[in-house]
Amino acid sequence: MHAYRSHTCSELTSANVGETIRLSGWVHRIRDHGGVLFIDLRDHYGITQVLCDPDSPVFKEVEKLRSEWCIRIDGNVKARDPDLVNAKIPTGEIEVFIRDMEVLGASDELPLIVFGDQEYPEETRLRYRYLDLRREVMQRNMTLRSDVVASMRRRMWEKGFREHQTPIITASSPEGARDFLVPSRLHPGKFYALPQAPQQFKQLLMVSGFDKYFQIAPCFRDEDPRADRSPTDFYQLDLEMSFVEQQDVFDVIAPVLAGVFEEFGGGRKVDAAADWAQISYRDAALWYGSDKPDLRNPIKMQDVTKHFRGSGFAIFAKILEQDGTEIRAIPAPTGGSRKFCDRMNAFAQKEGLPGMGYIFWRDQGDGMEAAGPLAKNIGPERTEAIRQQLGLDVGDAAFFLGGKAKTFEGVAGKARDVIGDELNLTDKNRFAFAWIVDFPIYERDEETGEIDFEHNPFSMPQGGMDALQGDPMEVKGFQYDLACNGYELVSGAIRNHKPEIMLKAFELAGYDEDEVKSRFGGLYTAFNYGAPPHGGCALGIDRTVMLLADEANIREVMLFPMNQRAEDLMMGAPSEPTNEQLRELRLRVLPPEE
Repeated sequence: MHAYRSHTCSELTSANVGETIRLSGWVHRIRDHGGVLFIDLRDHYGITQVLCDPDSPVFKEVEKLRSEWCIRIDGNVKARDPDLVNAKIPTGEIEVFIRDMEVLGASDELPLIVFGDQEYPEETRLRYRYLDLRREVMQRNMTLRSDVVASMRRRMWEKGFREHQTPIITASSPEGARDFLVPSRLHPGKFYALPQAPQQFKQLLMVSGFDKYFQIAPCFRDEDPRADRSPTDFYQLDLEMSFVEQQDVFDVIAPVLAGVFEEFGGGRKVDAAADWAQISYRDAALWYGSDKPDLRNPIKMQDVTKHFRGSGFAIFAKILEQDGTEIRAIPAPTGGSRKFCDRMNAFAQKEGLPGMGYIFWRDQGDGMEAAGPLAKNIGPERTEAIRQQLGLDVGDAAFFLGGKAKTFEGVAGKARDVIGDELNLTDKNRFAFAWIVDFPIYERDEETGEIDFEHNPFSMPQGGMDALQGDPMEVKGFQYDLACNGYELVSGAIRNHKPEIMLKAFELAGYDEDEVKSRFGGLYTAFNYGAPPHGGCALGIDRTVMLLADEANIREVMLFPMNQRAEDLMMGAPSEPTNEQLRELRLRVLPPEE
C-alpha cells in the first residue's frame, strides 16, 4: 500500500465496503457521540467520515486529535445505516473505521477556523493565508481559476494562436500607472522595470513575423488598490494579431470569452458573442455615466437640456447659461414614490452633491399628476414633454443632474446602478457584454489648456495622418474595451504601426521626436523595417474569475494577494534591504518624510 493513501477523501463509495484502505488529510471536524469519535477527514478533493471507538487499537491517540491536524489513517470501509446516508457528499454512503493512525503534522491553536463560514478580518486572513486557502470556498475559487485559465489556453490554441513568453525584466514604459523599478547591480545607478504589460514586446513579435501570439501574462503596476484591482500584480490573457482590423479582434476574443462564461457561469445567461453591442465611448458616458456600463440594468439616461433652458427652475436655468453644460435625466420605472425619491436624493448628498432633482408621476383618480419640486417649478407642459421623451408612466420617476458632464457623470452612473438594484430592474442571473469603441485619443487640461493622451498612446487614429491635421479633441482611436456587468474585462486597440503617424500623434501631446525615440526607441526603430498592420487586446483573468465566482473582491480569487496597503503580511514584504545589499547596488535610502 502507498505510504500515505490508497484513495483520496472523495473516492470511496458503497462499492468499496469491506476493503482495507488508507487515507491522508486534515481533521476538518470532530464529534464525540458518547465515546464514539466521528471525524470528517478532508483533503483537496473532498471529505470522508471516519470513526473510532474504544475497540480500536489507536483510540487513545485519536482522542488527542484537534482541528487541522494532518493525519494518515488505515481502516475498514463500512456502509452507513440507510437513515444516516449523507447524499450531499460523494462519500456519503460509507464511513471508515480507524484501525491505525499516524500524525503527519500537528497544529497549534488556530488563528482562524477552517470549518464553517465564519468571517475574519482581512489582516488575519492574509497573514495566515495558507489556512484561509484551506476553506472550502477558497479551494473552490482557486480550482475555478485554474480551470478557467486552462480553458482559455485550449480555446486560444484551437483558434491557431501559439503561446510565447515575453521578458519580465525590461525597460520602463508609460502604460498609465507607476512602474516597479529593479536596481541593476552591473549598471549602478540604472534600473530595470517590471512590465506593466507586454505591450511593446507583443507588437515587436508582430514586426518579427509571428502572425498570432498569446500568453497568460503577469503584469506589474504600482497602483492604488480597489475591490476589483490588485495594487501590485495581476494576470491577463494577452493576444496580438497581424493584418487585422478592429472587428477581427472582436471575432477572436468574443467567442473565447463567451465560451468560458458559458462553461463556468453556473447556468447564468450569456448573450451570444455576435449579439454583443458596440457602443461609442461618448454614448456610453451619456447613457450610462460610465465606459464600463452594467447592461443588465435597462435604464438609459437621456439629455433633457432643452426642457430646462429658460425654465422656472432657476438652478438648472442658471447652470445652462454657462458653456458646455447640460441637464441629464435618469429614468426610474416603478420608482414613483416620494419615499424612494427622498432616498435617492440622500444618496446624491452622500456622494458630495447638493442633491438630485426629481419628478414622479402618480394617479389622481381623474388623471395623472406630476409631483415633486421640479414639476412645480417648470410647469405641466415641460413636465409632460419630459415624461414623453423618457417613456414613463404612472408610478414612475425621473432624477436630474446638471452641469458640465464630467462633474456629475460618475455620480449619475452610480445613481443609475443603485436605482436599478433597488427597483429590482437589474437582471442578476445574466452576464451582459458590450464593446465600448471610438475612444478619444486626447484630452485637454482645463486649467493649463495643454493636450495629453486620454487613452492608449499606441492606438492608430481613425483616419490615420489626415485625422491628426484637425482638432486633436475630435480624434478618435481604433481603441476598444469590453465591459461586463459593470467591469472592464478587455482592453485593446489596433496599433499605430507607421513611424510618421506615431511621431505626429506624440507631437500633438507635447512629445518631440527625440523624446519619442528615447522612450520608445525599440518600437519606433522596428516600425521602420516593414511593420505590418496589427492589433490585439488583453483580458483580465483575475477580474473574469471574480465575476464567475460571484465575488465582490478580487482578493477572493488570488492565491496570495497583498492587502490594501500593498503589503504581504505573510511574507513580510516590502522589507528593508540590508546594508550589504545597498552597497552592492550602490544605493542609499532616504528616511521617510514626516
